[in-house]
Amino acid sequence: MMAVILAIALTNQGLSPTAVGLLVSVSLAGDLVGTLLIGRWADHWGRRRTLITLALLMAATGLVFGLVGFFDLARWYPVLLVAAFFGTLGTTASETAPFLPIEQAMLGQVGKSQDRTRRFARYNLVAVSAAALGALVAGSPDLLARYGVPTAVSFELLFALYAIIALVVALLAARLSPAVEAPATTQDRGTLVGNSVTAPAHRRRGSIFPSLPHSRRTVLRLAGLFSLDAFAGGLIAQTLMALYFHLRFGISLGLLAVLFFGANLFSALSFLTAPALVRRFGLLNTMVFTHLPSNLLLILVPFMPTFSLAAAVLLVRQCLSQLDVPTRQAYTMALAAPGERTAAASVTSVARSGGAAASPALAGALLQASFLIFGAPFLLAGGLKAIYDLALWAVFRRVRLPEDREVME
Repeated sequence: MMAVILAIALTNQGLSPTAVGLLVSVSLAGDLVGTLLIGRWADHWGRRRTLITLALLMAATGLVFGLVGFFDLARWYPVLLVAAFFGTLGTTASETAPFLPIEQAMLGQVGKSQDRTRRFARYNLVAVSAAALGALVAGSPDLLARYGVPTAVSFELLFALYAIIALVVALLAARLSPAVEAPATTQDRGTLVGNSVTAPAHRRRGSIFPSLPHSRRTVLRLAGLFSLDAFAGGLIAQTLMALYFHLRFGISLGLLAVLFFGANLFSALSFLTAPALVRRFGLLNTMVFTHLPSNLLLILVPFMPTFSLAAAVLLVRQCLSQLDVPTRQAYTMALAAPGERTAAASVTSVARSGGAAASPALAGALLQASFLIFGAPFLLAGGLKAIYDLALWAVFRRVRLPEDREVME
């Protein structure tokens, strides 16, 4: 919902695409810092407690954006930047950090390893199905306008709804089983020396980065590649795609809501095929060879002369583009040592957040005035994502996992 309405709501209030892009970048930068802190402290604080805190910050963000909309946005823009940094805006409609590393670690530690991809596929199926519903709700201002409700008021109502949903998230997190908490290990508890307990190694060093004594090299390689993919993805964050279609083709919010409902629905349905593809081809092959054609389709979007054709290409692309999400998450958990999965998820999420935060401001500038017609964010994103796919294949093609041995057998 927020991914569809945010940019349009802010531009309707007088902000430029560049200012909106900067706001998205600041929001993603805040996610990066939050993910760093979570990777360092979440297992110590408690996973459920951390999720509740994040949800409350999310609710506060919705309230701030809703209230500031009643004032002069240009004057209160710094307040929006602060709220975007410390809260969660959901501008990408997928893989929302800093919730993500905690949720990945929870899923990674339960059940059998051979069922890991299926668990992540179901997890993403539910998440993206909800995102599709949210995109559809984002079209409600057009519907309410028929009954005389001003568009600005409708936007305020949607920001309030965002805050209410965040409170529901906090309630659900509070009701999670204690089994989702990090397992007690020697590393977590510290080491007994004489009659005292020393702090774990990663805490003694005082570093904000989580400890990865066994998986460091592998995880850092993944993190570097994931940051490139996320940088490319930040160029086409869903809120910026909505702004592109709105500005270039003059598409109404209601039609955009239908488009992104369909896009998220197709993405959700594609997750159902991920486990079968992994069983047949392996995790890495599924990640790379479903992602590459989707990137070629992404490059084609700005070449389409009409909205109908551009939307059709985007929808076909969505059938393939998200198949790498559950497989990538499962792959990261499979490569990391069991006691380092929260840290691995945090490091890779930090890398993705950092990459994604760097590009929306650039994308916003590329959507200004005469640059709009070229659709440069789509071209850059598709090209960089293709480079990521080929690099991932080159680096990890010789790595064998238990899941891959099952495929070979």
